[in-house]
Amino acid sequence: MALVPLLQINDISLTFGGEPVFHELSLVVQPGDRVALVGRNGSGKSTLMKVMAGLVEPDHGDRIVPPGISTGYMEQDPDLTGFATLGEYAMHGLDPSELYKVERAGEGLKFDPDRPVGTASGGERRRAALARLMAQDPDLMLLDEPTNHLDIEAIGWLEDELKRTRKGFVLISHDRRFLSELTRATLWIDRGQVRRQEKGFDAFEAWRDKTWEDEDLQRHKMDRKIKSEARWAVEGISARRKRNMGRVRALQDLRSERAAMIRRQDTAAMELASGPKSGRKVIEATGLTKTFGDTTIVRNFSLTVQRGDRVAFVGPNGVGKTTLIRMLMGEIEPDAGTVKLGTNLVPAVFDQTRAQLNDDLTLWENLTGDPEMRVSGKADQIMVRGAPKHVVGYLKEFLFDERQARAPVRSLSGGEKARLLLARIMARESNLLVLDEPTNDLDVETLDLLQDLLGEYDGTVLLISHDRDFLDRVASTTVAMEGRGRATVYAGGWSDYRAQRGEDAPEATAAKSAPKAAPKAAAAPKQKTGLSFTEKHRLDELPAEIDRLTAEIAKLEELMADPDLFTREPVKFKKASEALVARQTALAEAEDLWLELSEKAEAG
Repeated sequence: MALVPLLQINDISLTFGGEPVFHELSLVVQPGDRVALVGRNGSGKSTLMKVMAGLVEPDHGDRIVPPGISTGYMEQDPDLTGFATLGEYAMHGLDPSELYKVERAGEGLKFDPDRPVGTASGGERRRAALARLMAQDPDLMLLDEPTNHLDIEAIGWLEDELKRTRKGFVLISHDRRFLSELTRATLWIDRGQVRRQEKGFDAFEAWRDKTWEDEDLQRHKMDRKIKSEARWAVEGISARRKRNMGRVRALQDLRSERAAMIRRQDTAAMELASGPKSGRKVIEATGLTKTFGDTTIVRNFSLTVQRGDRVAFVGPNGVGKTTLIRMLMGEIEPDAGTVKLGTNLVPAVFDQTRAQLNDDLTLWENLTGDPEMRVSGKADQIMVRGAPKHVVGYLKEFLFDERQARAPVRSLSGGEKARLLLARIMARESNLLVLDEPTNDLDVETLDLLQDLLGEYDGTVLLISHDRDFLDRVASTTVAMEGRGRATVYAGGWSDYRAQRGEDAPEATAAKSAPKAAPKAAAAPKQKTGLSFTEKHRLDELPAEIDRLTAEIAKLEELMADPDLFTREPVKFKKASEALVARQTALAEAEDLWLELSEKAEAG
């Protein structure tokens, strides 16, 4: 007997502002479905979810929910108008006897039901909306970015709850680990079309890349066929006019079909430029203690950050991660202890509150109004890594079009605001990046690019994030802040920290369901190398860095071999000369360090 779908959408079309969002789109959600809804920022994920929830009416098509089926929707910006407290909002529509459900969800998600709505932050409002949905327990849950503003503990609680439920859900999230743990099917919105694969998010990227590869091949074949047919038309059309007009019409159809092919949206052309090299020791903190009222942020905390380290700070919301970083940066004085900053530091800061952006100004004004980016006498240009660039041209590198450049920042989505803030940061050279929740709202492709840029960045990174996968990919050191002043330094990323704590890392959890391997006790003991974790990590990185520097030096030497370069382009010659000297110096330092660490490893 066939199951009755929880939700069915038939041939919907939707247009916003003259631009088609969807055309003749259909989909079905079955009982027990666990679906990832994925797509680029701006592809229409949230809009489609609102159509699924019945909050947005399509221009054409039908939304069908069978009688007796309940749906619940958690939106990104819940409207709490008319409610005095978060608890009152979360209880709306529930029987008083179900208060325990809200309290349980509130405990797991860490929100205070007594908090007045007027003083609640955006994150607290979202947690209340999520608690309300979890307490309602509908047949179909529609969850739009539920992990934003949740700390790792709350994400873990929600993950466990969704694993246990037998209800269906559709989930929008940019948290890879969260999606991989929970989903068994994937809906992919791409250029107004929705494709479905009966595999979870783990299989998405391979599927996406294969789809794009097939499209590229199809386009290439069509382009060759059009060229061939066009050549035939030019060379022989007059001699065969009556007999072959059908072939000419076929050529016109081919051209129309090729023109209708929608090209994929480009990846943001982000670039991180390292400034002058900092000293080898970037931050040395000794015996830090800081208390606000009855709350102790850290007690007797020490940390040394070397050039090139990627240090992640993890812990519950409100534990003091941002405060600790501000102490390490010298912005807040500790009650006790000392902080010594290294030499020649050029920091750049990504603020989780987006306070550097003025919502009332346009994207254009946010960039040209920055004193550090302004070009004297040029209202349409900004300084980008030391060179003037047109504002719109630079914004296009971050996937903004000219129309958006003139729009106010408040009109942007969360992901678009994050990209705009990255655009401001990346316009400057730096050697110390402070990234406070940079992963919120960014799509998977932009996260991939950011991760790669951080991997290639020559400077040092201080990072706050609740994205476990991103932490594992980026961090070389993790500072775990556990409350009551406890802050402990661990080698590696999130999974390494969990393993050192003796807790199940996600990889260990996944291994439990895999075929049994040799017992853990039988594993070969790790070889002692005489190196610290950071030193070993640096030793592993150095060969690739040396190869890169060698290649860059070869390119610069080839450029400067042009005898007319100095006369023709003196500025370019000067920059190339300075770059050559800098890379030769960096290569010598890298080779010396590799030799030093190699000898230390052998001695160990």
